[in-house]
Amino acid sequence: MLRNSILALSFLASAPALAEEYVVLQETLVVEDAHITLGDLFEVSGDVADVIVARSPSPGGRTALDVNYVRHLASENALVWANAGGLRRLSISRSSRVIETEMLRNMLEGELFAIQGRPHQVQLANSAMTLHAPVNSQGGAQIISVNFEPRSGMLAAEIRPYDGAQTVRVTGRAYATVEIPVLASHVAAGQEITANDIIWVTQRSDRLRPDAVLDPEGIIGLEARRALRPNEALRAYDLMQPLMVSRGELVTLVFESPGIQLSVSARAMENASEGDIARFVNLQSNRTVDAIVDAPGRARVGLRPAASF
Repeated sequence: MLRNSILALSFLASAPALAEEYVVLQETLVVEDAHITLGDLFEVSGDVADVIVARSPSPGGRTALDVNYVRHLASENALVWANAGGLRRLSISRSSRVIETEMLRNMLEGELFAIQGRPHQVQLANSAMTLHAPVNSQGGAQIISVNFEPRSGMLAAEIRPYDGAQTVRVTGRAYATVEIPVLASHVAAGQEITANDIIWVTQRSDRLRPDAVLDPEGIIGLEARRALRPNEALRAYDLMQPLMVSRGELVTLVFESPGIQLSVSARAMENASEGDIARFVNLQSNRTVDAIVDAPGRARVGLRPAASF
C-alpha cells in the first residue's frame, strides 16, 4: 500500500503543469451574440475561446468590464494578459441591424395611406430615433398598432423591431400632403413658362395657401409677373397672360361695324395681354380710346359712333 502511494505521488510530481498562454486584446472589441466570451476579447481559439465573461449589452449598445476581473478570469483559464497599455476598463460594443428614422417614417406613412386613403408626412417626436435588432435575429420591423387623430395629427404606434422582440412605442405627428406643380428653377419677370419648367413636389396641405395653383394648365403658357423662385407653390397673382402690347408701343387700332372697317395708328398707354381692355391714343385725332387687345400690336375698338374713334 505504501509503495503504491509513493508511486502515485511520484507520477503527479512528474506530470506537466497546464501550459500558460500569453494573449493580446482583439483589435476591435465588438460582439454579436448575447454573451461576451474570452474569444471576443483575446486572440485565442479552442474551448477557452467559448468561456463566457459577461452578458453582452443590448444590440447597438456598449458596456464596460473591469480589467482586474478580466485578468483574473483569463488567469483561471491559463491565459496571461500583460495589459501593456495600462487599461483600467474594457469597452465592448454590440453590433446590430439598425432600423433608422427614415425607415420608421416610411413604414408609418405607408400604414396611414392604407388607413386614411391619402398620403401623409410623418414627423417623429424623437427625430433621431433608431431601433436595433440582434445581427442574427429573424424578421424585420413590424407595425403592431397605430392610433391616429386626423384633426390634430397626433400619432402613436407600437413597433416590433424583430420577431419575438418587445414592442417599442413611437409617437409624433402626421400631416396630409398633396402633389403640386412648381418651377424647377428661377424664372425672371416677363419670362414665359413652358412645360419643361414644371416639376412636381410634395407639399403639406396645412402649409398650402388657398390661392395656390394646383393645375399645371393654369401655369404653362403664362408669364411671370415678377421674379419667381423654384420649388414654391405658385399663386394666380404671380402669373399673367403674355403681353401682346407694351406701354408706349405703336399699334393698329381697328374699328369694325357692318359694312365698314377703319384702322389707324395709336400708341399704347399701358401694358396689356390678349383680351385686356387698355387705353390708347389715336395719333390722328389725339383722342384717348379704350380698345380690346386681340393680337400682338393690334387692338379692336368696340361698337361706338365713328366720331369718338
